[in-house]
Amino acid sequence: MAVEPDSAGVRIPPPFVYLGALLLGLAAERFVTLRSFGIDWRFLAATGALLFVAGAAMMLAAAGLFRRLGTNAPPSRPTTLIITTGPYRWTRNPMYLAMALIYASLAIGLDGPIALALLPLVLIVIQTQVIAREERYLEAKFGDDYRRYKAEVRRWL
Repeated sequence: MAVEPDSAGVRIPPPFVYLGALLLGLAAERFVTLRSFGIDWRFLAATGALLFVAGAAMMLAAAGLFRRLGTNAPPSRPTTLIITTGPYRWTRNPMYLAMALIYASLAIGLDGPIALALLPLVLIVIQTQVIAREERYLEAKFGDDYRRYKAEVRRWL
């Protein structure tokens, strides 16, 4: 992925981080004894579906705001403004939160305890390798406006 100079400098698309870990976790379950949550599949499917819908709704709302306001979503492209409406009123990172919900939904719905156990590691990678870079970039680019937003709105929830 080409990283533009006026960007957060994130080289690996965040969806690939989530997807890679999910696939790794699901594949690992073929080689270890912990292959199931041991819970009725209907409960797992319902829980997975609920989390998936919540994550997809949040993702669509956040991505729609980027499109409507004319700024770039990928952290490898320039940001032209700070979005503070919609889900950005409650979390500075609704897209990453949405991806985490979708990840959890798939891990649970596919009865993947190892995949679900990897989610905290994914969030650490997203926090340190993506969000930290984005925050430095946004603070350098937007200064006090971003610092005020950062003081008012939590990073995750």
